[in-house]
Order: sequence, then C-alpha cells, then structure tokens
Amino acid sequence: MEIQRDAYHKLLNWKSLKNRKPLMLRGGRQVGKTTLVRQFANEFSIYIELTLEKRADRELFERTDEISKLLSSIYLLKQITPGKGSTLIFIDEIQESPKAIQLLRYIHEERPDLYVIAAGSLLEFVLKQVPSFPVGRIEYLTLHPVNFPEFLGVRNPGAHEALSEIPVPHYAHQIFLDLFHEYAIIGGMPEIISMYAEDNNIASLMRIYKLLWQSYKDDVEKYARNLTERKVIRHIMETAPKETDRIKFEGFGNSAYRSREIGEAFRTLDLSRIIQLVYPTTNTEPPAIANLKKRPRLQFLDTGLITNTLMLQGEMIGIKDLNDFYRGKIIQHFVAQELISIHDDSNYRPHFWVREEKNSNAEVDMIYQFGKYIIPIEVKSGKQGSLKSLHQFVERSEHPYAVRFYQGEFRIEKARTPNGKPYLLLNLPYYLGTQIHGYIAYLIENNPL
Repeated sequence: MEIQRDAYHKLLNWKSLKNRKPLMLRGGRQVGKTTLVRQFANEFSIYIELTLEKRADRELFERTDEISKLLSSIYLLKQITPGKGSTLIFIDEIQESPKAIQLLRYIHEERPDLYVIAAGSLLEFVLKQVPSFPVGRIEYLTLHPVNFPEFLGVRNPGAHEALSEIPVPHYAHQIFLDLFHEYAIIGGMPEIISMYAEDNNIASLMRIYKLLWQSYKDDVEKYARNLTERKVIRHIMETAPKETDRIKFEGFGNSAYRSREIGEAFRTLDLSRIIQLVYPTTNTEPPAIANLKKRPRLQFLDTGLITNTLMLQGEMIGIKDLNDFYRGKIIQHFVAQELISIHDDSNYRPHFWVREEKNSNAEVDMIYQFGKYIIPIEVKSGKQGSLKSLHQFVERSEHPYAVRFYQGEFRIEKARTPNGKPYLLLNLPYYLGTQIHGYIAYLIENNPL
C-alpha cells in the first residue's frame, strides 16, 4: 500500500527552485524517508540510489575528492549511462560517511544541474563531527510519522478534501472521529499503516511493533559514549513509556542513576528523535522560550509505539472518548504529534505553559505560536469550568484567544474566566490537529481585537 505523503509536494517545490541546493532529508528511522524518495524518483529521467551502509557505495566517496571522478565512479558502479534529462542522485544512510556529507557542497558547486537528496537516521550524531560542514549550502526537510490527513488518504481518500474545509462540514464529523480513533490506536509508522490497510488486523501488527522498538534500542545504543551510558539508555527505553507526567532525571524509572547520567542519556535519545524532551515556557507573549530549569515532559516519535509497548491498544478499541482513557495522556500525546508533523523545523517542540508559585500552580497542555500571539491549548473534555489552568493563562495574556481539542464538533464559544475576563474558546475535534493554523487564522479574522 503506497502512502501519499504531504512532503512529496515539498519535494516538487524544491525541484522547481532555480537556486536549488542539495536536500538533506531528516527524520527518525522507519518514518518513510527512503520510500518517499523512491516515489519522487518518478519525476526524473535518471535515478541513481546509493546506500552508504553498503561498503561498495560508501567507498566511492572515500577514494577521491574530485567530483568528476566521483560521478564517473557512481555511473560505472551502477551501470548507468549519463544522458539527457533530469538526474536524481539519492544518497541514503549518509550518516555512515562524514566525507560524503562534506562533498555535498562540491557536487552542488560543480554540477548544479544534478538533483541530489541525502537521507539518514541519527544524522544529528554525525553532522556535528563533519569537518568543513557545508553550512548554508544544504537545504533541509524533516519527515515525521504519518499524520491523520495522510492516514485518511489510505483509509478514505475521498474524505481528504472535506478535512481541509474551514469549518469542517457537520456531516463529516462522526466519520472523521471514527477514523481518527482508528488512527490513534495503530499510530503513524508507515510500515504498520501499510500492513493494517491490507488486512485490518491489529493483532497481526504486534511483531512489527516489537521489531521497530528493538531496532530503535539497537541503533541509539551504538552512539552511547561508554558502557554506563548504554545501560542507562537501555533502562530509559524500558521505563520511559510508563511515564505519564513531567519527569525528574534523578532516579528516573525507579533507578539508582544520578541526574547527570540520566540527563546525558536523554540528550542522546533526544538527538535520535526516539524520545524528545519538551520543556515548558512561562511566557504568555512571544517568544515562547523553553525554561530548562523546569521539569520536562517526554514526547515519543510515535504514539502507536507507546500504546503497543504498554499493551493498551486492545483497551482503546471500545473507548468512546479518548480523553477518558489513560488519564487523557494518550490523546494529549497524539495531538502534540500532529502539531509536530506540520512543522519542517527539526527542532520544533510543542511547548507547554506552567505557572509555579506558592499555592498557585497551573499547567496548560500546549501552546501554539501564531504570529504575535501565543495561543494556549488544552486537550480536555468537559465544560469551561474545568479549564482552570487555561483561564490563568488567558488572564495573564494580552489577547483573548484559546483552543480546546475535544470529542465534540467545531464551534467558537464566547467565554469568561472566573475573574470576568472575556475570551474566545476555539473548540476543535481531535482530528483537526494538523489544521490548527488555518482555524486560528479563521478565529482571529472573524473576531479581530
């Protein structure tokens, strides 16, 4: 089953650029980078794929610094005759050769007619070690797990257009809600979705989930600096899925590990994108600067991997409102994953907001920066009265806009905080996470200050 990725259109835009640079495709392992480029290869007359985990392909870059000789060697090895028309060279697993990364700059300078895409997992570990890294001479695109609109393209392609309508049609609400619930159960890993689309059998996917999670463990341990860090990483991978709140480094996962050991291991995992640290901000106005002195939350590459590790998928099947399940943490994590999926910036994190004062603590699930506004977001069912932390944010903010993701239908609600400040609450169903930018724009355009 071929999944149509939104990133394909971004690749087309890159192809059309006059001053195009080599493109570095970033993202966690198994999110579909290689598959995406192979699909994109249909746009070219000639396609050459190099996989630098293979010794023969890797040695091409080690033997010479001359681009003409390098290209001649590539054509010879791949038994391709250079010809007329566009040529795409794809260098996969480029993290295996720092020199190949370095040479990207010179390929561009000497042969700007060639289209070059490089991809790899755990690139962040390698990029900082590359001498003369071609800063400013490479473009980047980050690929994430499959999001809901992309999943919809597999399960119900005809519904995709209705999802992009603002506001979403009333008749489509229950259809989208059911499909999102299905998506939330299996997650966004492309291999899982493709297999599920063939037989609709969640039980048959268990082996693939376990293999994926084990491959992440094996990969990231390779970048541990010593045996102790390898053990700490292994401990975190085993225990982190069970964490449902903000974490402390000291003694993490009921261990005897010190704060420094856990912190260093988490930073390694963060670079791998498998488990990322999300720190809160205390600002209600831009910029939304993360406060690294506060306790962070964990954001995993894909929510489906968590639910499978915790053996929760079977329990999710009969749940009517995902906010009522697992203290609302699974749906909160999924909304955050959807927000991440619409950002090309590999460093984007959906920060949350905290206010920690004596006898007056507050925590808003997420914030979203929209131009000059920081918009508070809660993932919560219930009435306005249950939005206590959001109300504290609104009362300290200079604008009257707030968002709630919930089970219900789209609506804009005029509301007041307990202290009487009026504000507008944008109520969005869970499945509209990727559409948040358009809906906030709709809210502000129709309700300007």
